[in-house]
Amino acid sequence: MRDRELGIPLSFDFIFSQDILRSCRMSTGRSFGPNSPKPFNAYQRGGAELDVESLTFKSPRRPRNSLLQKPNKMINSFVNRVQYYYKLHPFWVLFISFCCGVTILVILSLYETRLRITSNDENSEMGPEKDPFLKLNNLVMVAGHSVYTSTSCGMVDSEDSWFMESYQRHPGQAATFLAHIVEGVEAAAKDDAALLLFSGGETRKDAGPRSEAQSYWAVAESKGWFGKEEKVRWRSLTEEHARDSYENLLFSVCRFREITGSYPHNITVVSYDFKQERFASLHRSAIRFPESSFFYVGTPASSSAIETAKKGEALVRSQFEQDPYGCSGLLYRKKLRRDPFHRSIPYPNGCPEIQGLFKYCGSAPYPSILPWSS
Repeated sequence: MRDRELGIPLSFDFIFSQDILRSCRMSTGRSFGPNSPKPFNAYQRGGAELDVESLTFKSPRRPRNSLLQKPNKMINSFVNRVQYYYKLHPFWVLFISFCCGVTILVILSLYETRLRITSNDENSEMGPEKDPFLKLNNLVMVAGHSVYTSTSCGMVDSEDSWFMESYQRHPGQAATFLAHIVEGVEAAAKDDAALLLFSGGETRKDAGPRSEAQSYWAVAESKGWFGKEEKVRWRSLTEEHARDSYENLLFSVCRFREITGSYPHNITVVSYDFKQERFASLHRSAIRFPESSFFYVGTPASSSAIETAKKGEALVRSQFEQDPYGCSGLLYRKKLRRDPFHRSIPYPNGCPEIQGLFKYCGSAPYPSILPWSS
């Protein structure tokens, strides 16, 4: 006070020391002398802290969030307990862990199946107004026999436009492929409730990754669907994974279910006339489809190939008589050769009701119930 009365300016050190004394009085609640002023809160608790050395204010340190440490502590505690019990009872710990793993896998599998079925049911409930495929209930299947390799579709009846194996190279062979396409379009045009499927996979390595089914569809497209475009084109699709005649039929039935949400009431197969017994008797019986609802449209082979074709058909038919599902022996190895690009087969994802038929392998007919079983 005396310095103030004499007009002597206070030094910074003096002012600073006075601030420190006030802070001390605030923290201790006691005065430093009889005439000391009452303590007051110069700096609020929780506010900035004064750094004496740098004469700056620093933000207070925040306590670490203990909530973030709790999960780690819980995990560590759980692991320690498991290790402890494993040392005491290793067998039971492994057994319980195995059971838990199997249970989780079963639950996930059931959930996936339920989700897939629910999705299919929702598609079925859309109604024909939103999805016109839902009103189709008959199947017309054209079995593919070759891959179209020409860059243009102007010469569809020329042998040079198709990739053919040595046993297929006969004059007039290309015309027989075209005849199958025409018969399939005609059969679908006569039935407004029919879905036309061209069936056949990428079976020829030297032909490239082009399917028989897409080849037939492209030829029909180039020919304007033989005058039936407006009536047939919108309900003409492909099945592009079949590797033999049995898969032509089975995969097309599954594809029909995938597209329409139901199974066909009637099936019409288009192929060579000398293959009728194989399709209408052996393959139809293998999937136990009603004979009264199964129809066959056969076209003749070229005159130069008929004798060879009949001999080859007799051999293949005898193989299917011994192995109706083509799942072993020569028929199985032939299917492997006809998958040069290692395509993954999506079925039976689109037809879960008959998934057992895809896994079945035996000489006797499939024993379980099928959607078309009476």
